[in-house]
Amino acid sequence: MKLHGLQKMTLLDFPGHVACTVFLGGCDFRCPFCHNFELVDGTAPPVMEDTEFFDFLDTRHGLLDGVAVTGGEPCLHKGLPDFLARCRDMGFATKLDTAGYHPDMVELLLERGLVDYVAMDVKNSPEKYALTCGVDTIDMEPVKRSIALLMDSGIEYEFRTTCIAQFHEAQDIEKIAQMIAGADHYFLQAFTDRDTVPYEGFSAPSAEKMRAYAEIARKYIPSVEVRGVE
Repeated sequence: MKLHGLQKMTLLDFPGHVACTVFLGGCDFRCPFCHNFELVDGTAPPVMEDTEFFDFLDTRHGLLDGVAVTGGEPCLHKGLPDFLARCRDMGFATKLDTAGYHPDMVELLLERGLVDYVAMDVKNSPEKYALTCGVDTIDMEPVKRSIALLMDSGIEYEFRTTCIAQFHEAQDIEKIAQMIAGADHYFLQAFTDRDTVPYEGFSAPSAEKMRAYAEIARKYIPSVEVRGVE
């Protein structure tokens, strides 16, 4: 399997772990606010094969205790289960970032015990999902199935929404919270602009709105936190 990026150490990507982050290419969606769009549209070339990565990982025993896999959309890759199994065989905990559009892969990983933590992006209310993902239409059933799988999994997981003033309003946050009602953890992340975002003109809601959104979500989810707001 080809890797499109490697962050050799992070204290942020995998809660409770000192980890490295692996970036995989390709995605089902074309979110216009994506921070990693070069991984989505294929303009970022692979940087190494997985064999080279495992050689690197073998030198990090005692320095790292986890591997976070993100993208793009990692669940597009048929080699993902074997990749995660190898990481775990080497003694590292594993974390997956996903948009949840491949529930069969999510289910396989859970059944085989290949992930210790999953972070799933929940993009928006069902009515705005396709718009937010940059596609014409979307089937919400795979998303809802992945939500259910994680909530029944028994492993640590989080749902998260990147909040964008141009896409999200209070009623959208309420509808998202209703979809994931009873979840363990929900994070509202304030959008931050970067050079890699493919389109201009996006901004985060105000800090006041972000906190108000969190209060709305807490009607359905006990643990709701806001990221990126001082």
